[in-house]
Amino acid sequence: MSGLWYSGAATLEEKKSKSIIHPFAVKSYNGLAINPYQGCGHRCAYCYATYEWSPEFYDRVYAKRNAPEVLDGQLAAWKSDTVNPVMVASATDAYQPAELRYGLTRKCVQVLQKYNVPYYVFTKSAIIERDLELHRQYGHNCFIVWSITTCNEKIRRAVEPGTPPASRIFEAIKKFTDAGVCCGVNVDPIMPLITDTDEELEAVVKSCKDAGLQHVFGAMLRLRTDIWERMKLTLRLLEIPDSVEKYQQIYNFEEPLDAKYVAADRRYAEKVIGGLEERVRSCGMSCDFPDHLGPRRIDRSHWGQTTLLSFLM
Repeated sequence: MSGLWYSGAATLEEKKSKSIIHPFAVKSYNGLAINPYQGCGHRCAYCYATYEWSPEFYDRVYAKRNAPEVLDGQLAAWKSDTVNPVMVASATDAYQPAELRYGLTRKCVQVLQKYNVPYYVFTKSAIIERDLELHRQYGHNCFIVWSITTCNEKIRRAVEPGTPPASRIFEAIKKFTDAGVCCGVNVDPIMPLITDTDEELEAVVKSCKDAGLQHVFGAMLRLRTDIWERMKLTLRLLEIPDSVEKYQQIYNFEEPLDAKYVAADRRYAEKVIGGLEERVRSCGMSCDFPDHLGPRRIDRSHWGQTTLLSFLM
């Protein structure tokens, strides 16, 4: 079983970008972000990065082939002496299958390290195993986060058909934690009627503990017009009785949903998130980000020393 919008692997194309590093803000986070790719083949029903501006988001992935060179130039010309942590990547998965072909994320990470830039990597992939040593050597200045919504294969195939099984991701996580890399899992989004049960959350938290993680956190699904349309297909595929009506109650809306974002009922969300955090803490893990990342003094001493060979590695 797979998502109803699943139509096979995405088409890969190349493009050039004029800039790569940009300001990025979400909720209480203010920092920077880079996205070596545009579009994503994971095809997650709940994806917040899809919208009207990117109708081909699932089907066409663009590789920004000059991303490392542009990033290098931007950091060399950085106006401030300090730089905030960079999120890699904010609007797609930096380690989606396209990375195996283009290696743009690896090259961009090498540039960030060259300039002493701290970074977070958010991914749903096991492809990041290839760069274990690269991140390990920079462990004092990075944080690797995997987004995991479920350990249930039936649910995964319906909700995020382009992602690897959770068991495979936890294998990759264990390699990173064994190597001493600071890692976390983001249980986001937690989907009402699908992944919000005690059994679902317990399975994820237990797997996190077994993988040696220290940081686990999560958030409830937010609805948007396009996300709701995909979620309705998913709920139908999973054959959850009265699911549309129950979602309308949980999110307090009537059809058609016509809003930028709708949050779940506060008491409902607090109960679910509270249950997750209680499990996390009872396993000796933290519900917060690590405190070792912050603004760093940018290092320009190696400007001009990056060779074409290093970008091809």
